[in-house]
Formats: sequence, C-alpha cells, structure tokens
Amino acid sequence: MAKLKAGLLSLRDLFATAWWIFLIVGIGFVVAYQFVQPAPPSHIVITTGSESGAYYQFAKRYAAILARNGVTLEVKASAGSLENLERLGKDEAQVAFVQGGVAIPKDDPDEADDSGLLSLGSVFYEPVWVFYRGEKKLERLTELRGKRIAIGQEGSGIRQLAQQLLLANEIKPGDHLVPLAGLKAAEELQQGRIDAAFIIAAENAPVVQVLLRSPGVKLMSFSQAAAYQRRFPFLTKLTFPHGVADLVRDLPPDDIKLLAPTANLIVRDGLHPALQTLLLQAASEVHGKSGFFQDAGEFPAYKDPMLPLSSEAARYLKSGAPFLQRYLPFWLAVLIDRLIVLLVPIVALLIPLLKIAPAIYTWRVRAKVFRIYGELKFLENDLKNNFDPALLGEYRSRLDGLDEEASQLHVPLGFTDLVYTLREHVNLVRQTLVKLEQNA
Repeated sequence: MAKLKAGLLSLRDLFATAWWIFLIVGIGFVVAYQFVQPAPPSHIVITTGSESGAYYQFAKRYAAILARNGVTLEVKASAGSLENLERLGKDEAQVAFVQGGVAIPKDDPDEADDSGLLSLGSVFYEPVWVFYRGEKKLERLTELRGKRIAIGQEGSGIRQLAQQLLLANEIKPGDHLVPLAGLKAAEELQQGRIDAAFIIAAENAPVVQVLLRSPGVKLMSFSQAAAYQRRFPFLTKLTFPHGVADLVRDLPPDDIKLLAPTANLIVRDGLHPALQTLLLQAASEVHGKSGFFQDAGEFPAYKDPMLPLSSEAARYLKSGAPFLQRYLPFWLAVLIDRLIVLLVPIVALLIPLLKIAPAIYTWRVRAKVFRIYGELKFLENDLKNNFDPALLGEYRSRLDGLDEEASQLHVPLGFTDLVYTLREHVNLVRQTLVKLEQNA
C-alpha cells in the first residue's frame, strides 16, 4: 500500500512538472491540425465531350487508373468545352477536359481571373482539320468567304475556335456557319450540302480517315500557320507529312500544315491536392508516350495559359510525383503525408521541452528537501545566536518535527540520498542543541 501511495505521489509530481508540456503540445496539435488537409474524397466527377469523342475515351482510361487507387472517377458526357466550364463553375463536376483557347466567360474581359478554376496542364494536341470541296487548292481561310461552313455544335470548343479564326479573316457569323460536327458534318460535306467543315480530332479518328479518302474532298494546308501561332499563342503549328495517312494511295499528296490547340485538364481550385497529383499521374500514363504529333514525355505540360497553373501541377511538372506516392499505395501515401504535417511541428516542440523537463522535475523534487533545509538552517542560526535554555522543549519539538517531516518525504528512489543526508544534518543540529544544553 505504501509503495502504491509513493508511486501515486511520484506520478502527481511528474504531472505537476509536465502539465505545461502537455498544454503547449496540445496547443501545437490544434494549430498544426489547421494545416492538415482533410482526407481526399473517394468520388469525383469529370466532364468530357460526346461519348464518341476522344475526351470521353481518355476519361474512361483515367477512371480505370484512379480505380486502382481506390478513387471513383465518374465520367459525364457533354456538348463540349463550354458546357464543361459551366459544369465546373456550378460544381457539377470537379475535373474537365477543355480545349485550348476557349475563353472563360467574364462580365469584364479585363478583370482578373476569379473563376475558381485551375489548370493541371495540357495533355495532348488537338489538330484542327479544315476539309473543303472543290478543284481549287485552298491555303487561306479568307478563300472560304461566302461558303457554307460546318463549325461544330453550340457549346463545343471547335465552334468557338472556328469563329475566332474566321473572324480574324473577316468572315463574320451568319447563316452560312452551320452547327454541324463530326461524322454528320462529314456526311454533309460528302453530299455537297456544305462547302467546308472544321473538324477537331486525332489523326486516326474515323471522321478524319473518312474525309481523307472521300472523292472531291481536300484538306487545307494553312500557309499562314506561323502567323496564326503568333496571333493565337494557344495554337501550335504541326505538320501532317506527305503520304503518312495512306502510303499506297499517297494521302495526303503533299505535306499539310495544321494548327492545333491543346486539350487541357482543368479542375476546381478546391480539388484535393493528392487527387490533383493522382490525375497528373494518370495523364502521364495515358498521354506520356510518343505519338503522331508529340514526343515521348512531352505531355503533360503547361502549354496554354488560359488559366493559372495549379501549385500541385507546377511541382509535379518540375519534379514528378511526390516521393511517397511513387513507392506507396495512394491511400497510405496520403495518410503518411497528413501525419507528417501534423507530427513534425509537435515533435519540433517536444524535443526542446523534453530536454528542459528533467531539469524542472529534478528541481521540484529537490525543492521539497531544500525547504526543510531552510527551516533547519534557520533553527541552527537561532541556536547559535539566540539560545535560550527556557526554550529547550520548543527547540527539541522543532527538531523532531523536521526529522518527522523529512522521514515522510516521498521522493523517487534516485533522490533518497538527499533525504538521508537531510536527516543526518537534523541529527547534527540536535547534537549542537545537546552541547548547548550541557554548557547552559
């Protein structure tokens, strides 16, 4: 029972010594927790384009990659880039493919970007193909003036881009600009019901392959491609080599100069940083290989400044995936990353505090002994300077009280020598009192 009591008293001393450490660490924990990102959601939505388009197919591949990491990516089809931006703005989706050069709607064109959207970078080129009917070789958009031109559906990126390029060539909007896209536009062009069509698709897309082989249909080579690239920085000049589509039929019969915006991965600025990195890893896996118009490792990259680049994307494009996500499962990497943010400042606080704590604890234990020493010294001085034989009983009582108090002290085993030394010194003062009594 006595040992239990002594142990409890020691714990009380320890707590009395360390309570302020617990308080400081607790405050540090609360402050550090404010900087800990919540766990990433397990379900996000990406808005793409039509189900037959490249955006949708690429998003499906992203979804398979994210599923391996325990994240569900819901793929939603749309009319195109403009609708994708609207969905992001309404938080109906957290991720979107958006064609380069698509303007973010603003009340004032000069106001700073406050859309709440960020770019994760460009992920692939989207060649612009302008197919037309006629015997005459066309190399400038101005030569399409007065013709019926398919420019894509409402809400699509190709429609906005086509209108930009045509307007730069003083071809204004009107009934001659037809809202047709893809295979429907190709069919109308083949039948001669329209004169030209803007198509934005990969080189192996069915609509491109069909029109390259259609009798009477030609592909425009942009003779002013360099000028367009200067005037529209989001465009890149590409070359479609002579004969590359079909060596036997020699298609195309000449090198074709094309223009291409990039497809960009756009996110809401509140999307969890870990998910941004995971999306970039998926983009690297899907788009990082060499292709018809791109080199290996060229994408993802920040090629279109339509929106500010996410800080997570900037780090990824510079240094690659975070260290933990390279070698650990996604969920474990995120957990450790959150714990590091929480524990590092706490450990930084604990190291100096734990160095100070033993000294304070020692001082508290010794203080109990030193207090009795103070009273003993005061009594000894009183005996030497003001001894009064009439107060012998009081002197003895005070010494006995000090001895009793010393014997009742509960100190850790490592400090018991102080108690025994104190009691020896009490006896020395008692011997002094005996001598004074004999000499009185």
